[in-house]
Amino acid sequence: MKTRSLSLFLGMLLSWPVFTANSSAASPDLIRQGDVYDQKFQPDEALKYYLPAEKETPSDAALLIKIARQYVFRMDSLSSKAEKLSSANQALGYAERAIKAAPNNSDAHLSRAIVYGKMTPLLGNKEKIEISKKIKESAEKAAKLNPRDDYAWHLLGRWHQALAGMGSLTRGIAEMVYGSLPAASNEEAVKCFQKALAINPKRLIHHIELGRTYAQMGKTAEAKASINQGLAMPNLEKDDPETKRRGRTTLESL
Repeated sequence: MKTRSLSLFLGMLLSWPVFTANSSAASPDLIRQGDVYDQKFQPDEALKYYLPAEKETPSDAALLIKIARQYVFRMDSLSSKAEKLSSANQALGYAERAIKAAPNNSDAHLSRAIVYGKMTPLLGNKEKIEISKKIKESAEKAAKLNPRDDYAWHLLGRWHQALAGMGSLTRGIAEMVYGSLPAASNEEAVKCFQKALAINPKRLIHHIELGRTYAQMGKTAEAKASINQGLAMPNLEKDDPETKRRGRTTLESL
């Protein structure tokens, strides 16, 4: 599997895991009602409850993360690039506020990494590379704060996968942005995905992206086994159908 450019890089970060941090907001009823719609992947409805709760406790990191998640989810229903970027920037603002409110909260750093990833397909190659640095930094911080965070390891795996699979033109842009390219390899991507799977084997995106990395390495048998394992699992997260689509596309290319 050849990655032609960073058009696939971290635009890939589609799924947003359900964080377990409890909110300390003064309006638990509002948050519980918002959570109902969050679990149904209905962001506009969820925001009707989360935003009023935010007014009462504007420094509640867990609530700010929930709000960032809704603005990311809203992007899929928006038609124009400008609208999508606007929603992404709103999400980024909330993620950064969560970090400011709770700098040692791993979910806050992870949320910022995911928002950056969701923004990536809307940007030019140079901007993609610049954001890739921020994604890596945020994911590394999340993993340091919580080594048992499977999605932080997943994001680091995607970072290695993407940089290892860059085409020559994009690699030249990356070298201009980074100065010299940081160490990245498919082998490190595999290690990160395997760490993620050891923590949470029930998340199908780990299996499929591990398989896609094996495909990039030319390990066809391993790629098919991992991707098919993910494809056989039930959809639990919002973007699991899209993850499976990527997996099937990779299988077709083998």
